[in-house]
Amino acid sequence: MLRSKLARTAAVAFVLAALVAAAPAQGRELLTVEFFSPAVDRTMKYNILLPDDYQTSTDRYPVLYLLHGLTQNYTAWGLANGAPFYAGLYDDLIVVMPDAGNSWYVNWAENEDGQTNDWEDHVVRDVVGHVDWNFRTIARREGRAMTGLSMGGFGAITMGLRNPDLFISIGSTSGALEYGRQAAARMRGELEPRPRRTPTAEQLARRRQPNPLIGIDGFSSQVERSPRGRMFTNPEQADAYDPFTLIKQVPREDLPHIYLDCGTEDRLIAGAQELAAYMAQENIPFNYMQMPGAHNAAYWIEAIGHIMGVQYEVMQRAIGQRPFGRARR
Repeated sequence: MLRSKLARTAAVAFVLAALVAAAPAQGRELLTVEFFSPAVDRTMKYNILLPDDYQTSTDRYPVLYLLHGLTQNYTAWGLANGAPFYAGLYDDLIVVMPDAGNSWYVNWAENEDGQTNDWEDHVVRDVVGHVDWNFRTIARREGRAMTGLSMGGFGAITMGLRNPDLFISIGSTSGALEYGRQAAARMRGELEPRPRRTPTAEQLARRRQPNPLIGIDGFSSQVERSPRGRMFTNPEQADAYDPFTLIKQVPREDLPHIYLDCGTEDRLIAGAQELAAYMAQENIPFNYMQMPGAHNAAYWIEAIGHIMGVQYEVMQRAIGQRPFGRARR
């Protein structure tokens, strides 16, 4: 039954991807929530999709968290990548889309200019806590899953492995899974440092231009959304955010379910393939998919259908409901 369910979800994703791109407003209504996050000492926002019957029911619902990529924001999944459409296929699922700027979802080792940049804590403590406090969620591990794209894929896998008690399933689509490992290798002198790029006056002007879609005071331009300080000050700190290291440290019985996918034309596919190969060798349960596509919204619109189907199923089984919950046929 699971195989047929996932195959059906995959077929829906492929067939309807064009419709989502043509009419992104279809599906559930996006709601924007503003709240204060102590971990970053600022007012932040997230988008949320609630079940159609949320206001008339007393049910509690599982939550899927979708993390954005570098230079993106909390509106990315809802406005460009089809989340409202696919969420509409499940009438007992809450979808939350947080914002973490250009932080890489890391608690930064050093901060400058009076900033507080504990972005991992912002997501796993402040966002999750605010959602659980203000909405009728299944507020335990079995009722939470998290996936991200690109930088967000790195963040979801890393934060999930660092906090395995919070999420039953973690996932990455087109994830930059080697980011932490490469940062550690550069600090150890095993890789060449990244070349410094000086932006032109025109590029800097664009980075300073606020994005009206974000609408967060002091956090709407790319300059404002890029933390000032140092993410890691030594290689051990980078190791602590390396999925390839973390997965070996989490006790096998505590590992969340892991989902990976990537486009075959995406340069980041090597990291996904390597992590999948390690899990296969170690007999760790996981789901892996690769299909034609590059590092762009066209790929993510197709991928979200697979992601949501798999992680929804994992949560439903974990919370002990009937195999396929109340997903719409």
